[in-house]
Amino acid sequence: MEEYSFSIFSSENFLDLTIYQYGWEQCTPLHSFGPFIRNHYLFHYIVTGRGFLNSNGPDGATRRYELEAGQGFLLSPGQVNTYCADKRDPWKYVWVEFDGLRAAESLDKAGLSIAQPVFLPLSAETGERVGEELLYIATHANLGPLNLIGHLYLFMDALIAASASRQETKPSQLRDFYIQEAINYIEHNYYRELTVEEIADVCKLNRSYFSKIFKEFAGCAPQEFIIRLRLSKAADLMKLSNDSIGEIAAKCGYPNQLHFSRAFRKRYGISPREWRSQNQISPRR
Repeated sequence: MEEYSFSIFSSENFLDLTIYQYGWEQCTPLHSFGPFIRNHYLFHYIVTGRGFLNSNGPDGATRRYELEAGQGFLLSPGQVNTYCADKRDPWKYVWVEFDGLRAAESLDKAGLSIAQPVFLPLSAETGERVGEELLYIATHANLGPLNLIGHLYLFMDALIAASASRQETKPSQLRDFYIQEAINYIEHNYYRELTVEEIADVCKLNRSYFSKIFKEFAGCAPQEFIIRLRLSKAADLMKLSNDSIGEIAAKCGYPNQLHFSRAFRKRYGISPREWRSQNQISPRR
């Protein structure tokens, strides 16, 4: 008999790292999910049993990964994935769906990406800490959002420390201070007209130099970062509120709903109305 627990995290007050949903599941033999594309990161830690993941890499080719207890796997936004429990020893896993301005950076430190979706622990002990933090989140839905977000950070710290593919941490640089200042400013002003010149001026930097170091850090130009943040906030509001699409567009820096719809379709591949109809909160994944 299949057993599972599923919870939604509905607070929108966390931008660096936030939770969308979490839970655990004891799968039945050959229970599968997918093919499916996520809008956020989703990490599974395998508590017991076995299964496999079919995941398309950055070149579009599908790869199969055989997985067992103590390992984990990452599903990235925009990536097509299918995963299936073993016929004889079906897995039990615990998961968290998360995202945020620091999500990609943290996963990069752990050495996890579309090209490398499998978590292999350096040791059984360090890997167990990852599972413990996820189980805490999955079994404490009654606690406040600050408590759960705190354990999301502890999970990420454990993931980085335990991952056999983790990257060496580089010492902090003055550049990082400027970028953090810029991101903080964007977080507090994304809903209004905002220019790269204004952000660079806040950081007391030349516009060209600021744009260069920001792209090196974030992987995209400042203006693209602003667009991604606006659309991410809009997607969250469409999923979690009853506001009209026009109201949500205005709240997220798009007074012109047509411009918002074009930007949203370019980012997500479908219209805001279609996305909303496909992403209603449901009790199953």
